[in-house]
Amino acid sequence: MNKQLFSTDTYKKIALAGYFSLLLFMPLWLIVLSPSESLNIPTSLVMFTLPLLFPLKGMLQGNPFTYAWSNFIVLIYFLHSLTTLWVLPADRIWAILELIFASAMFFGASYYAKFRGQELGLSIRKKKEDK
Repeated sequence: MNKQLFSTDTYKKIALAGYFSLLLFMPLWLIVLSPSESLNIPTSLVMFTLPLLFPLKGMLQGNPFTYAWSNFIVLIYFLHSLTTLWVLPADRIWAILELIFASAMFFGASYYAKFRGQELGLSIRKKKEDK
């Protein structure tokens, strides 16, 4: 049974809120709030902002396939936040914010892709033939 807790549109809004929060927060954190001593600004931007730009068009268009594969990208931010929590106590608050934004994107994108895909009749499974 596929009981939805929220509407499909709400899942999309949650995913987009997490996505745009990451897109704005990551450069702010890594360049302004707590610049890295080991990474220069262009490297920080390429490593932590560029991956988020790949799904931008499909997410704005509401493509459920894009929402599904964008979860592979958000794993970068899960790993980064969890690693930062472990090794840099001074950046704990920033890492927690990154984890919250990444979790929101992951949660919203997963359920949006699932339910919007069902609404559109999309499936990755083969349908059983009627006998």
